[in-house]
Amino acid sequence: MKEIYLIRDAKAEGFCKDISDFERVLSKKGMKDIQTIGSYMALQNITIDVLFSSCALRAQETALGIANRLSFEGEKHFLEELYYGTCDDVLSILMAQESSCDTLFIVGHNPQLNELTNRLSREPILKIPSMGVVALTFDIKEWSELVNKKGTLKFFIYPKQFKYYMPRQIRTTLAL
Repeated sequence: MKEIYLIRDAKAEGFCKDISDFERVLSKKGMKDIQTIGSYMALQNITIDVLFSSCALRAQETALGIANRLSFEGEKHFLEELYYGTCDDVLSILMAQESSCDTLFIVGHNPQLNELTNRLSREPILKIPSMGVVALTFDIKEWSELVNKKGTLKFFIYPKQFKYYMPRQIRTTLAL
């Protein structure tokens, strides 16, 4: 069994003529959303074997924030392919992973993440919002088996789901 967590970068500061899209940093809301989603994932006892992130600044901040929330100190790779590349480029990276790795985290951007999600999932998702997480499971032994495979949706979460109701377990971890 293999798992992939497709994570869209958290909310960034607005566009500014002096800063490129690549250099945009997270907003306060984005940082808060990382804590909320990261707390949910920690409560689900989710672990990471390898983390891949776009090399855009806001994606790096998102990846490091989630890794911190999950106490992950393992392999982190910041790749241009997750910013400039295509869905096929990302799929090639996934398929090249060692079979000993069971759980991959991919932090990136739309529309690339949406396209990858809909290629890999049996349940299409219209749009992954900022700091949205799509968790997919695959009944495979080798990552190379992802070719033409559809995974099962484990969950799809995003910050607005916690707008009106936030479980006490998450609320208490946010105070840390």
